[in-house]
Amino acid sequence: MYNEGLENYRKKIASVKADEMVLNMGPQHPSTHGVLRLELITDGEIVREVIPHMGYLHRCFEKHAEMLTYQQTIPFTDRMDYLASMNNSHAWVMGVERMMGIDKEIPKRVEYIRVLVCEMNRIASHLIAIGTYGIDIGAFTPFLWCFRDREHIMGMLEWASGSRMLYNYIWVGGLFYDLPVGFEERCLEFISYFKPKMVELNQLLTDNQVFINRTANVGILPLDVAINYGCSGPMLRGSGLKYDLRRIDGYSAYPELEFDIPVGTGLMGKVGDCWDRYKVRVDEIEQSLKIMEQCVNRLQKELKRTPDFDPRAKLPRKLTPKAQDFYIRAENPRGELGFYFIADGKTEKPFRVKSRAPSFCNLSVLSEISKGVLIADLVAIVGSIDFMLGEVDR
Repeated sequence: MYNEGLENYRKKIASVKADEMVLNMGPQHPSTHGVLRLELITDGEIVREVIPHMGYLHRCFEKHAEMLTYQQTIPFTDRMDYLASMNNSHAWVMGVERMMGIDKEIPKRVEYIRVLVCEMNRIASHLIAIGTYGIDIGAFTPFLWCFRDREHIMGMLEWASGSRMLYNYIWVGGLFYDLPVGFEERCLEFISYFKPKMVELNQLLTDNQVFINRTANVGILPLDVAINYGCSGPMLRGSGLKYDLRRIDGYSAYPELEFDIPVGTGLMGKVGDCWDRYKVRVDEIEQSLKIMEQCVNRLQKELKRTPDFDPRAKLPRKLTPKAQDFYIRAENPRGELGFYFIADGKTEKPFRVKSRAPSFCNLSVLSEISKGVLIADLVAIVGSIDFMLGEVDR
């Protein structure tokens, strides 16, 4: 398979016409995140073909997971999509708990804390996506605003876990620690502070005519193409399909919460363009704030902390699932994160682990939606995908 792909690549490069050029965009180019090389076949300013080379940040995650116990692997899941560490570990932990048959025993307070911190991490991740997308297109102020507001979330998650970015907070059977006293009140303060800030951000960037001109009708991803390439998350919903695993699979505490699923509508251009994908992320932030409010409300009332509550009470003394093949998936900020386990039933280490990274599938569609665009528009398309290279070449 590798040799066949290599041969196709060589034929493609050999077939370049005399009036065409082969250019490298990245890995040094800022919009390729430092570790993605895009090989462009161009005719002047027009991009005829994009060939992504994804192999500059290999983490060996799957082999690490096979050498460590299920609990010891959680710090490594944090380092895949390092902007959504809570969401990564939540997916991993749910998979192990279901294999062990203890998923119904997890205390409700633990489930609501998990959802709360995951939605905070989703907001922080989307703020980076929005801020850096503005910079890709030439708007510097939104970047500063987004990082300013993200800092509040980083501070709260650090308060809860002890780490700023790679949290190791959600454990199999429970949590590293209960929320600090006063955490719920700080969450409500943040929500009150942040809602007006989102209105300002929309006025500055979302409704900005220059930004609209750069993103509307650019990089249109038809729904059938998105499905065929395995796209998920805002990439898929931006093309108009209301598909969110928090609703489809109904995992953790999500079935008990009210929230909408934003989709692209072609408001400024065509359904599935760069502006739609951007707008889905903006709208998802508002939905995550709504989820946060509901979680905090329940954590302060019927699920409030008690002196005898122990978030580690359900941690298994030994993690040895029965022999089985098992797949778990969850809705990450970038789409469907899945883990495929093969357990041999003998040890605390999985026999095999395969990760289904949303960024890898989303990035694979780049060459399909970038044919015939200007080089400047390619930067807008790359930014609208919002991929994380740590999980592309995991």
